[in-house]
Amino acid sequence: LQSFCGRKKFRIAMAEKKSILDLAKFLGKEVRVKFNGGREVKGTLRGYDSLTNVVLEDTTEFLRDEEDAYKLSGSTRQLGIVVCRGTAVMLVGPDQGYEEIDNPFGGDDEEQ
Repeated sequence: LQSFCGRKKFRIAMAEKKSILDLAKFLGKEVRVKFNGGREVKGTLRGYDSLTNVVLEDTTEFLRDEEDAYKLSGSTRQLGIVVCRGTAVMLVGPDQGYEEIDNPFGGDDEEQ
């Protein structure tokens, strides 16, 4: 009987587990998603789950520079509706107010 009760408590705890990432406030708004490996897209957030799988509509991919994969080329391509797998998602944030800055840790090689 105790084993059964312990399992029941575990199941209840798992059912109540919530994601620490609350994307509900971004539903229907433009978001920018960065992926492992450097890809970047922008689109309207239409859905998500606790594993950070996200559904984007009217998605635009920012293409990377052929010579340096970590730099954007300035070119884009339209993708439409996209389902992004959560294991590949690194960052999800609002597109409004997004501004790329220089890497503060990749400074010039100064000799001392």
